[in-house]
Amino acid sequence: MTRIGMITPSSNTCLEPVTYRLLHGATEHTAHFARVPVTRIALDGGSDAQFDPAPMIAAARQLADAAVDVLVWNGTSGSWLGVERDRSLCAVLTEATGIPATTSTLALLDACAAYGVTRLGLAVPYTRDVAERIVTTYASEGLECLLAEPFGVSDNEAFARIPESDVARQIEDAAGSEAHAVAVVCTNVYGARAAAGLEGALGVPVFDSVAATLWKALDLAGAHPVLEGHGELLRSGSLRTRLQQVLGELREAIGADRTTLRLDLPGHGLHVDLTAAEALGAGVRSIRRDASLDQRRLNTVEWLERHRVPLVQPRFVGDPRPPQALIDVYGVRAQLLSPVVRDTEMTGWISAHSLAERPWSAADQAVMTTAIDRVHHLLDTYGKAHTA
Repeated sequence: MTRIGMITPSSNTCLEPVTYRLLHGATEHTAHFARVPVTRIALDGGSDAQFDPAPMIAAARQLADAAVDVLVWNGTSGSWLGVERDRSLCAVLTEATGIPATTSTLALLDACAAYGVTRLGLAVPYTRDVAERIVTTYASEGLECLLAEPFGVSDNEAFARIPESDVARQIEDAAGSEAHAVAVVCTNVYGARAAAGLEGALGVPVFDSVAATLWKALDLAGAHPVLEGHGELLRSGSLRTRLQQVLGELREAIGADRTTLRLDLPGHGLHVDLTAAEALGAGVRSIRRDASLDQRRLNTVEWLERHRVPLVQPRFVGDPRPPQALIDVYGVRAQLLSPVVRDTEMTGWISAHSLAERPWSAADQAVMTTAIDRVHHLLDTYGKAHTA
């Protein structure tokens, strides 16, 4: 049983019913709420004072009496007051209770990291000055934001009165033609259902704040969330987060310029023509969204399919030749590839790229083997959750 303790704005009427709906049927998880006074969103001292840590600490201590496993500030104030303020709040809540903590803003940022999002569409109900402050805040976290026209509302209770159809149109506007994902930034907007329903048509993930907060709370509690029917993040976000960690640690351990993981897992929305995870060195170009090649037909991948052992290429001489675009466009001069074989199928592979010719030592290859083992463990863990 996972118990989630949620600190909730007092005038919010959306997040509790939506959270209960998202958890419907997931009897192993429960959500519990404590309220703190929040009624107005603006850029002034009176509004800012609503987010003082003291009432939140008191609420957290009350939730701790219920022996919750994780604490959440279920509000997006850090999106305009600053992300460091949320990080500090989490540290204070954990210090006061001994319980790990997160916030809605941190959940949205973690969702972007899990999916490699650097260009984010924003759908917000706030006034324009608050919306523009969010754009600035997210830019400091490495996110270029595409802002749909905000609804221009400052009364927190009124956010929940915005029709879902209007929220859906705003999400579509925020997606535009270049966004890697869209975020509905407010936990008192009914965006979760629209977000999940639009992902297929838009071709990008849509991170609703309420759903993202629930996802991160479950993930932080170690609950391996795989909740079907509520969008990409609640289905596969935690798997992608863990795969991203594996790729980052692999890249650092072997000194590669880029590591990528490609997987065919339709149940998790993963296909080899786009990477499941990618880690980059400083200044290295991302290959994550380049779907221009039929990956299964590449010489190197066909070699992996035939031999089912690592392919070690300290330089590109002879067969199997990598695609010329990998050399000309992405500057790769050496690579180490290892297959991910599940039962009798090659489900995918990990690639380590170097922008200079280099040997791949026995130690490098051993680290790659460990990374493959970790991927198998994650697929076993989240595959079981997916079929439960």
